[in-house]
Amino acid sequence: MEALKKQTIVDDLEIIVIDNHSGGNSMQLLRPLLGKGDRITVFETPENIGYGRGNTLGVERAQGTYVLIINPDTMLEPTALHSMLAYLQDHPDVGILGPQLIFPNGTIRDSYRTFPTLADVVIKRTWLRFFFPKRMGVYLQWAEDPHEVRAVDWIVGACLFMRKDFFETLGGFDPRFFLFFEDTDLCRRCWLQGKKVVYFPVAKAHDGEHRLSSGGVLTFFRKKSARIHLRSALKYFWKWRGGEND
Repeated sequence: MEALKKQTIVDDLEIIVIDNHSGGNSMQLLRPLLGKGDRITVFETPENIGYGRGNTLGVERAQGTYVLIINPDTMLEPTALHSMLAYLQDHPDVGILGPQLIFPNGTIRDSYRTFPTLADVVIKRTWLRFFFPKRMGVYLQWAEDPHEVRAVDWIVGACLFMRKDFFETLGGFDPRFFLFFEDTDLCRRCWLQGKKVVYFPVAKAHDGEHRLSSGGVLTFFRKKSARIHLRSALKYFWKWRGGEND
């Protein structure tokens, strides 16, 4: 939130915080940070309705022409939102825009990707990735320049910028995905609408190192998020089994 308050276009921003039934004392810690006069609205859900539905709920309440969907541990640099806004205004053929994501150690996250196959997902999460580096390179686009603005199949949902009416045209995030693959699915539907998904490294955001989907195959047996990831993957590939969504 503090990073959003430092944006060069902060006076034009409306900040909507969705507390997806986080529990604990998170809201008690958050509320003192809400300055008087700030255009900040907080909505608390009575239960955890999932990542996609939570963000769709926030977009439904937004008043602006453009919407930024951003994770709480993703921090945009001060000029990032202004540059993304200018790019979308100049490129009406672009539906979804994502900035460059930078880990705390300074490495650039491979947030731009090729649409996966089920095999890609399995290989990436297991020791098989050491035996299929070429395949992983294609899926994660390792050969591409991370500093180049370009159209991509999809970008991870830590930070997505788009027109609100276009998000509504897409129907928002598909609620069948509780967590994971809602970003892949949204980008796929964006392309079907004739709009591009663009990776935009001119805008930079600092991203948290920890990812819920990280870990190998053994984490499936002891990590709830890994099991949710697998279920979402199966739902995604079933939905797109014929190449078109149902």
